[in-house]
Parts: sequence; structure tokens; C-alpha cells
Amino acid sequence: MSARTGLIIILAFTIFRIATLHFDTTDLFVDEAQYWFWSQNLDFGYYSKPPMIAWVLRIFTALAGSSDIYWLRLPGPLFHLATALVLMKMAKRFVGPEIEGWVGATYITLPAVALSSVFFSTDVILLFFIAIALIAYFELTQRRSIRLALLMGAGVGLAFLTKYAVLFLVPGGAIAMLLIPAARICVRDFVVAVVTSAVVAFPNLWWNLQNNNTTVRHTQDIAHWSDLGVNVGAGLEFFSAQFGVVGPIVFFAMLWAAWNMVRGRSQPREKMLVWLSIPVVLLITLQATVAKAYANWGVTAYVAGVVLAVWLLQRLWPNGLKISLWINGAACLLFPFATIFSHQLVLPGGKEVMQRYLGRAEVSRQAADLAEQAGAGIIVTDNRDMVADLFHTLRAAPYKIYARPPADLPESYYEQEFALPADTNAPVLFLTVNMLSCAGEAPELLKSWQPANGNYRGKTIYAYKVDATCLKRP
Repeated sequence: MSARTGLIIILAFTIFRIATLHFDTTDLFVDEAQYWFWSQNLDFGYYSKPPMIAWVLRIFTALAGSSDIYWLRLPGPLFHLATALVLMKMAKRFVGPEIEGWVGATYITLPAVALSSVFFSTDVILLFFIAIALIAYFELTQRRSIRLALLMGAGVGLAFLTKYAVLFLVPGGAIAMLLIPAARICVRDFVVAVVTSAVVAFPNLWWNLQNNNTTVRHTQDIAHWSDLGVNVGAGLEFFSAQFGVVGPIVFFAMLWAAWNMVRGRSQPREKMLVWLSIPVVLLITLQATVAKAYANWGVTAYVAGVVLAVWLLQRLWPNGLKISLWINGAACLLFPFATIFSHQLVLPGGKEVMQRYLGRAEVSRQAADLAEQAGAGIIVTDNRDMVADLFHTLRAAPYKIYARPPADLPESYYEQEFALPADTNAPVLFLTVNMLSCAGEAPELLKSWQPANGNYRGKTIYAYKVDATCLKRP
């Protein structure tokens, strides 16, 4: 495949994704709504993530003059377009022009790329900055350059400001430098890159110090490092899921390349790509075995991993590249239709395929109607999913929205920064999936209902009119 053909495929999929976003019928997922809310309250850090995704969304919504879902998801396909172009350039310079087009086409059709082109996440931005850092790094293995060292450091620092998962690349990269002479860069450029990355990352590090290491503590909490055990099944489940994250042939080719390295059949450049990809998968597999891990946690492996897989397939199984492109490409073409026909795609038993992306905004609108009927200007909830959507769906409505104050340490950004003020004494609408009791007078239950469809299907939602003092924790 020529570079021109690869570029055409990249542009075609990007245009297709941008166009189909117009017809998306899903609601914002809880994380997407949270990222948008962060973008309305700019800072150098947040409860669960560094600040980059908030900054990106602020730029896009400011340029668009709108916070509609389309504009919040548009950065996904655009960032992936940029990453694919960087990877093509990296493949050409590091390996050769024979794989340039295949690398771009393979990346843009990865299942994980297709998913995050529809539902925007931090991984999208993370992959772009890792690609920037790696292309500079590979150039530095060939020649000295302060400019490239600055670029590498900036890429790492910006990736850190996006998601701490960039650190998963460090062990493999360090081992590569120790074992492979061709993987080393000069001391001056290494120091410049490290200092630059530290300077870029410093605002978030400082924010954490000023905020009781909030993001770091949250990262430890979701990793379940305080509750270690051994669950081989969970580790195998994560490892197997990677065949779906990047497609069966791409992941198989990565493992094939690693096996070739073990058998001593790899050249230095291949070994570098192996060390910058496979150790990440193994580390997160170990994490899944002893604690907890989600399928996307290994995504940092696939910047170098795509180049590695394509290079091996191009030499040892050229037809595998074509088969992989057809398999992944077909899935990529079908996936957006799941969001367009999200209400029609129903499993036996009535559960929608896209259930967790549906029904959220409807609950928020019902809460607004109930608040108006009750004459309450404040809506409070103890549910993170609900408060996230309330802020976005009711962004133009005349209501003040708060999280219920936590009993101990905050468990979300909303409890940390937007908890119901202690001096509030007015009646409020309280939205919850738990029954409420107050000391003294019983709360007034305005409505309870079970949504027939969407994220809250099968759950009972309660809407109370209560005095704010009822919601204060002892």
C-alpha cells in the first residue's frame, strides 16, 4: 500500500466518523459529561485525571460557541487523524516507506480508535502525544538534536498532563536503553528531554501537592492496590481483551514479534518497538491478575505496537495486513450505526446494546420538571452519574446543582468542589436511587419511577422535596 492510499483511507474514515456524529442518538457517558464540566472550570488538575482533556474541550467548545454533544465528541476523530499522520511519518523514517501507508491505515481502523472516535476519552489525546514523543525519540537515536530533545520532553510532559498511564512506557523504554545500544540517545539530549517533561508536567504536580494528592490517590483507589490478591482469570480476561482492542491479527503480530525477539531473530529496531509495547501489556495483565484493570489500560502499548505489527506482517505475512484491514475496517464502518440506531438495537429481554449511553438526559429533564413543580431552585443528588448529566443537560436551565456533601473524603470531583453549601437552608429537590430518611420530619416524596430503558433500567429513582438541612452529613 502506498502512502497516498493510506492517506486516502485515513481521510475517508475520518470524514465518515465526523459525518455520522451528526446522527448520534446516545447521551453523554458519565465521564464525557464530567470532562465537559471540567472544561467549564479550568484548573491544573482534577479529582480523577490531569487537566489536558478539559483544556482541549474548552478550546473546541469556545471555537464552536456550543457545548452540544457533537462538539464534545468531534475532537476524537480529529486527534486520531493527527496521530495516524504522525505514525506514518514515524514509520517511514524509522523503518521505511514500504510500511508507511499500512501503518496509517491500520491505526485508523483499530477497534479502540473506532470506539474513541465516537465516545471521547483521555486515551485519544494520550496516543497523540505519545506518538509525538516517540517520533522525536527515534530521531534522537540517529542524531543529536536539542530541538528534538525538547520535542520529546514536551510530548512526554503533555502526555503526563493527559493521563498518568504514559508512565507505563518507562520500564520498557529504560530496559531498551540498557540492553540495546541503538536505543540510546546522547546524555545531553536525554537530560534536556527529562527536564522539559518535568517542566511541562510541573503545574499538575504542584496542583496535586496543593490538593492532598487527590488525583494520585484516586489512581491508587481505582487500581485497588490496597486489596491485592490473585485472580488468574481476570488476568487472562484482560490479556484476551487486547485481541479486541486492536484487532486479532494486529495483537497476534505483536506477540509474534516478541517471540522472535526471545528466539534471537530480531534486529535492534524491532527490539526497541517490542520493549516499547509488550511490557505495557504484561504490566497491566499483572495488574489485572492481582487487583483490577480495564481493557483500555494497555492502550499506551499500541503506538509502537502498531508499527511493530505492521512491520512484521509486511515481511512475514503480507496477506495478514489485508485481512486485518478488512476485519477491523468492517467493524469500524458498522460501529457508528450502533450509536445512530441506539434505541432500535435491543437484545433479547429488552436491554439495549448501548444501554449505558441512553436514558441519562431524560432523567435530568424529569428532575427539572419536578423541581419546577415543587418550586425548588436547587437540585441535589448523591449519584455521580446523575450529577454529571444534570450539569450538562440543564446547563441553560435556572437551577443550582450540587452533589450531596460527603460523609468523609470526597469520592468525586462534584463532592470535592460542588457539594451543597453548609449554609443552605432552602428547600431542594433531591434525586437518588436510595430511599431517604431525615431526622425529625419525613421527606416529601414527589415521585418514584423505574425507567423502562437506558442506563437506569431496572433501578428505582426517587425524587424528594426536602429542606437542605436533611442532606447534611452528621
